Amino acid sequence: MPKKKTRYTDRELASFEKIINAKIEKAKSQLDFYLNQIKEIAHNPDSKIKGLDDGNATSENERLYTMANRQRKHIQHLENAKLRIQNKVFGICRETGKLISKERLKAVPHATLSIEAKEDVNRR
Repeated sequence: MPKKKTRYTDRELASFEKIINAKIEKAKSQLDFYLNQIKEIAHNPDSKIKGLDDGNATSENERLYTMANRQRKHIQHLENAKLRIQNKVFGICRETGKLISKERLKAVPHATLSIEAKEDVNRR
C-alpha cells in the first residue's frame, strides 16, 4: 500500500509560491490604485468626482477605503501563506490535517481549510 502524502514537495511549494507572488503583485497594484484615488480626492476637494454630489462623493470615498482595507487583508493572507511555505506546512488543512487539493490552492492559495472542512465550518 503506497504511503499517503502528508505535505507538498519542495518543487510543488515553489510552484505555489510563484502563484502567490503573482497574486501579491496584482493585489499591491490594486491597493496602490485605491490609495491614489483616495489621495486624489483628499488633495483636490474642489474637483469632485465627475457627476457626483457631496453625498455620493463621500460614499465613493468610503467605498475606496473599504476596498483598500480588503486588499491589505488579502495581501496579509497571501504573505501568511508564504510563511507557511517556508515552514513547509502550506496546503495542510488546519481542521483535518490532510492536504488541501492543488486545484483549491491554485484558486485560493491562502486557503487553510480543505473544501470539506470549509463546508463543515459553514454548516456549524
